[in-house]
Amino acid sequence: MQDTDPQAPADRAATIADWLRLEQAGGVGCRTAHQLLARFGSPAAIFRAGHGALAAQVGPARAQALCSPVSPALAQRIETTLAWLARPGHHLLTLHDPAYPALLAAIPDPPLLLYVTGRRELLARPAVAVIGSRNASLQGRANAGAFAQALSDAGLCVVSGLALGIDAAAHEAALRGPGSTLAVTGTGADRVYPARNRALAQHIARDGCIVSEYALGTPPVAANFPRRNRIISGLAAGVLVVEAAAQSGSLITAQLAAEQGREVFAIPGSIHSALAKGCHRLIREGAQLVETVDEVLAALHASPLAAPAPDPAAPSGDAALLAALGYGPVDPDRLLLEVGCDASLLGSRLLALELAGQVETLPGGLVQRVCR
Repeated sequence: MQDTDPQAPADRAATIADWLRLEQAGGVGCRTAHQLLARFGSPAAIFRAGHGALAAQVGPARAQALCSPVSPALAQRIETTLAWLARPGHHLLTLHDPAYPALLAAIPDPPLLLYVTGRRELLARPAVAVIGSRNASLQGRANAGAFAQALSDAGLCVVSGLALGIDAAAHEAALRGPGSTLAVTGTGADRVYPARNRALAQHIARDGCIVSEYALGTPPVAANFPRRNRIISGLAAGVLVVEAAAQSGSLITAQLAAEQGREVFAIPGSIHSALAKGCHRLIREGAQLVETVDEVLAALHASPLAAPAPDPAAPSGDAALLAALGYGPVDPDRLLLEVGCDASLLGSRLLALELAGQVETLPGGLVQRVCR
């Protein structure tokens, strides 16, 4: 519900209780709840309908669950939720709330409830999802940050999943622009997962927005994360996959985005990089290959940005080495032949570039140039 809800406090609490009761009814999932809402109009009307009318719609077992009195556990959950809502910056949007995001409401199975922490108005802002590998490369994180900040600077909200790697880089960069960021979590809105992103989550709660469909106190459960991906794509006009392995969960989000009629973008990478395999697969299947933010904005009919600033100057004397590296993973032995210096000198030069953030070492000893 909204802070500006015109309902009296008692009526507002009763409405929240009805929505929570519907959401938590045994055997009644999201799709069944939508079916009941379409037939009866509201949770209150569902609970007034009686066993016979409900059984005709969803069968006797589910009807019995809906007609059961409020359990002590559910009563406690309602009380906990109302106490949480009394704190500043906490909101609960029902599917029928005028502030519920219109794009999300249009997907086949929108959440009944959205627990929101932070700037609720960001839910109404045009958005792009930026997602990718948790075990991202340095280059991948740099790409995610560059795209996310440029999108935010263009006034678009950047949606991601608060995971390590690409998600975290996108959130951090988007917070620096006016578009800000929106994190969709697979836990309750009062939990932070992974714990390493606690400081980031606090920053998002203050200057961005955190959203969850899961009840308060819900711990990290593996099955919840793929399911929340439909919300990430559902909130956005398009989804940009920065890095993804062949079996990455980001591909699930991209597939959901395509099914929801959203634009899907993918950044290509080296044919030798495992973290490019998923992006290349998406491109083969119809995702738009993008190399610049302008291409994303043009596809979304947004205003293009000015050309990005050039890379910072390389350390003196290393321009030729960076040119020899190119932009894909390189075996140091092959690089040694290319630049024509001894192994110890090459190693020291690569180390200096790595410390400067311009080169990274990949699994297997390969090295790769980093562009920002």
